[in-house]
Formats: sequence, C-alpha cells, structure tokens
Amino acid sequence: MYKVATTETRMQTAEQIKTIVKEKYGQIASQRTTGCCGPQNAQVTSSCCGSNTDAQVLTPDYSQVDGYYAGADLGLGCGVPTQFADIQAGEVVLDLGSGAGNDVFVVRSLVGESGKVIGVDMTAEMIARAQENQAKLGYQNVEFRLGEIESLPVKTGEVDVVISNCVLNLVPDKTKAFQEIYRVLKPGGHFCISDIVLRGELPEKLKSLAELYAGCVAGALQHDEYLHVIREAGFTDMEIHKDHQYILPDAILTQYLSHEDIELYRHSNTGIFSITVSARKPATAE
Repeated sequence: MYKVATTETRMQTAEQIKTIVKEKYGQIASQRTTGCCGPQNAQVTSSCCGSNTDAQVLTPDYSQVDGYYAGADLGLGCGVPTQFADIQAGEVVLDLGSGAGNDVFVVRSLVGESGKVIGVDMTAEMIARAQENQAKLGYQNVEFRLGEIESLPVKTGEVDVVISNCVLNLVPDKTKAFQEIYRVLKPGGHFCISDIVLRGELPEKLKSLAELYAGCVAGALQHDEYLHVIREAGFTDMEIHKDHQYILPDAILTQYLSHEDIELYRHSNTGIFSITVSARKPATAE
C-alpha cells in the first residue's frame, strides 16, 4: 500500500513550505527574471536551482505555440499541458499555479471569445504581473484569482478542463489538491497536468534544501505514488502522454553533494522525470 503524502512533508511544515514558495516566486515575478527551471536563468543569482548554473533541464520552448506571449513566459514550466488537454472552443478552463499567465493565454487562443480561462496562483506578485499582461493583451474572458490549490477559489463543477504546469509538486498536500481538482470539474470534465515526479529516492542533502524544493525537484512524489493519489481522488481514464527523464548537471550537484555522493547518486537508478498526465471525472457517480 502506498503512503499518501498529506500535510507532513519531506522538508518542513506545510506553512513553512508555502512561505518559501511564495518568497521565491514573488521574487521572480517582481524582479522580472526567469525561473530556475527555464532556459534563460544562467544569470539569476540566489535562484531556486542555485546561483549562475546551467539549469536548462526542464522548460520546453513555448515560442511557437499559438497564443504565446513572451512577457508571460518566466521559464517555470516542465511541459506543455495544453498539447494534450483536448481544449475546445467555448469551454471554461482552470490553470493551477498560473504565474504570469503563460498557459492561460495559450488556453485563451483555444477557447476563443466564447470560452473563459481562470488562473489561480497563491503569490500576489504573480497575480499582479498576470493582470498587467492581461491588460496589455486586452482579453476580457480571462480572470486571475489569488488562492491556494488545496482550497481553490472556484465553485464546485465550474470548469470543463483543469491544466497545470510544474506546480502541484510544490503543493504540500497532493491528496487535497487532486480532491479539489475533482470538486471544481464538471461531471465528465478532465485535467491535463505536467509535473515532476521521482523514481527512487533523492539524496537527503538534495531533498532537504528549500532552494531545490521551490525549484521543481525536492517536492516531487514518487511516480507510482503520484498516480495512486490521482486514482484515489476518483479519476478514471488516466493516460500518461509524456514521460521524460532529466539529468541534473554536475554544476548543480556539486553545490550540494561531495564527489563521492555524486557518484553514488549517478549509479543509484534514481531519476527525475517530467510527466504529462490526464484523467477524467466520471460523468455519473460510481
């Protein structure tokens, strides 16, 4: 039986972790820098992946995606969930951890004028930046709400599709997060989420670092445990669309591990993966 993560986290208390994440991502939003996982972060000091490191390991290139707006791309994602989300014109779509609005604006190009896109983020600075971007683009059917994924400011059965991009791994209580996704979806609605999972255990020195926690790695669940949480929330028709392994460069590892520890880590069969997974809320109660 899997041990499902709750508010007891691998690092610190849930509130401490949320404070860390808010501070890190508030700083990214305010300083107009890209995130630690993105392709333009080499000059970002004190970032969540360390200082002046080549961390071009997570974020895909969005520049050719319809609806892309460069001012909203902070390099914080680990996939393109809209690619497999089967979003239709006129639908109501919710983006969890919407940041500066990158995926929200992509979704808006899919739902069109007749649809609606809601972005939820717990960092006030991100909401402010997203609203600034929205004002520049002039979109009237886009809305950004301040709130937490474990207690979404969204009505029950309000949305057709939920997406998220490299955010749920930062949420201390993944069980509650997927229960909330289930609640806000209409019967028959679905989600498509890109996220970080693990196979095998990271070294304790990596898991315990707040910087890596806010940087998409140390907060991740084990792959099988992650899928178990989804099933336990009541979702069906689960499908993994992408499953990609990342290799942390030595430039990052040497900041936290000795040479001997790095060698042990490299030969431990431990892996960090980006997955894009979808699942559906049953149309009728089972």
